[in-house]
Amino acid sequence: MTGAARPRYAIVDIARGVAILAMVAYHFCWDLSYFRFIAADVGYDPTWVLIARSILAVFLFLVGIGLVLGHGNGIRWRGFWRRWLFVVAGALAITVATYIVFPQSFVYFGVLHAIALFSLMGLAFVRTPLWLPVAVAAVIIALPFFHSDPLFNEKAWSWLGFWQVPPPTNDLVPVFPWFGAVLAGIVATRLVLATGLAARLAAIAPAGRLPRLLALLGRWSLLIYLLHQPILLGLVYPAAALLQPQVAMRDADFLRSCRSTCAAGGTSPDMCVTYCQCGLEGVEANDLWNAIQTG
Repeated sequence: MTGAARPRYAIVDIARGVAILAMVAYHFCWDLSYFRFIAADVGYDPTWVLIARSILAVFLFLVGIGLVLGHGNGIRWRGFWRRWLFVVAGALAITVATYIVFPQSFVYFGVLHAIALFSLMGLAFVRTPLWLPVAVAAVIIALPFFHSDPLFNEKAWSWLGFWQVPPPTNDLVPVFPWFGAVLAGIVATRLVLATGLAARLAAIAPAGRLPRLLALLGRWSLLIYLLHQPILLGLVYPAAALLQPQVAMRDADFLRSCRSTCAAGGTSPDMCVTYCQCGLEGVEANDLWNAIQTG
C-alpha cells in the first residue's frame, strides 16, 4: 500500500522543537542532579517525574500525529523503513552506550526503543474505523491501573508494563500505558483532518526567528535526541571532576537527613539544628565520611 504524503505542517515541527528542547533541559537537570551540582533528585522526585512523563507523553503523541500525516493516505513504505531503521540504530546505540557507562541500569527499552515498536504498531490504526484506536487506547492506558504482576518486574517482560517494582534502568517506556499516547495522537490527527481546521493549521508558517528555529529543531529532533546527552555529559562530567560538587553537597545532605530524623524523634527544631551541626563537625573532624557512605 502506497500513497502521497500530506503537506508538512509547520505547527507540528514547532511543537516537536519545543518538546525536544524540554527534553534536553530535563536531561541537563538530570545530569546536574546525578553529579550533585543540584540537590534535587531529578530521577525520583514526584515533581520531576511528572515533568519527565509529560514530556514523554507529548513526544509519543507527536509520533501518532506523524504517522497519520505521513501515511494516512497510504503507507509510504520506503520512507517509513528508512526512518524506522534510523530510530532502531539510535536505540541500539543508546543501549550499548548506557551499558558501558551505567551497566547496572542501562537502557534496554527506552524512548527510541518504544518509538520504533510503537511506530510499527501504530501503522495498523492510521486507516481503521476511528472507534478502534479510541477503544484500544482506552484499554492500554487504563489496564495498568487495574492489573500488575511480579512477573513484569523482570527485565525480560518489563517492556510490556504491569510491574509492581520496576527493574533498575535509567529509562523505561513500556507498551502499557504509553502506546496509548501514540494512539491518542492518531485519533486527534484523524479528527482534525476531517474538519476545516486542518487547512488553517497547514497555512500556519513560522514568521519570526524563534518559530523558524523551533521548526528547524523539530525537523532534526531525532538527531538532537541522539547527540544531546553525549554533549551534555561531555560538559558536566569534566566540570564535576574539577569542581567536585558532591563534596559540598554531602554536607547539605547530611544536615537535611539528620534534621529530618531528629525532628521525627520529637526533638525541637532549634535543638535539631544545633545537634546536627555539631554532628557534622564531628564527622569532618574525625574523617568519617567513608564510614557514613558505606554504612
